[in-house]
Amino acid sequence: MADPSIDGMSARLTAFATAGAITTTQETVSVILTDVEGAEPDLVAEETICLVSVVTAGAVEAGSDGRFADVAGAMMELPLLYRDYIIGGMMIDGDETAAEAYSNVYDRLVRARSFYAAHFPPGHLAGPRVLEDKMPLWMGRVSPPRLPEMPDRRLSRLGLVQPLAAHARLVMEYARQLAAEDVKNE
Repeated sequence: MADPSIDGMSARLTAFATAGAITTTQETVSVILTDVEGAEPDLVAEETICLVSVVTAGAVEAGSDGRFADVAGAMMELPLLYRDYIIGGMMIDGDETAAEAYSNVYDRLVRARSFYAAHFPPGHLAGPRVLEDKMPLWMGRVSPPRLPEMPDRRLSRLGLVQPLAAHARLVMEYARQLAAEDVKNE
């Protein structure tokens, strides 16, 4: 049986939102790297996880009316924690250069996360309309220069708005369900 305490609910929501954010990120990165010739894999991955984490944090906040601020905060940290995990694996495998690369990656992730946070206000669900408006910024950042297709057209052609919107809605609804359970337990 699931833990009915707020801490137990936060843990469940964190696991749920993280699984969805990582899955959505990986699927989106795969589409970009398959379709956009010359796209740089690390840049695409970094920018995408930052975008997805900010959208996920907003969905948590929108669904929980502030009850799970700790989870929203964890989602904002997800790009940094995921990178720590990857770099930690490299270091365990004996790759000494991974530690040096860490500070540059960390700074890039913080800047990217701040960029997306400025475009997606906290506490709001980023639905399809908002994502259609803002995701061309992300597409422009992950695309190599001088592509013949504009970022908004490429985004539409690849159908990347709907999966992120669905992820955000699913996280929001799960947060809403847990918040309602918490209210009943008070």
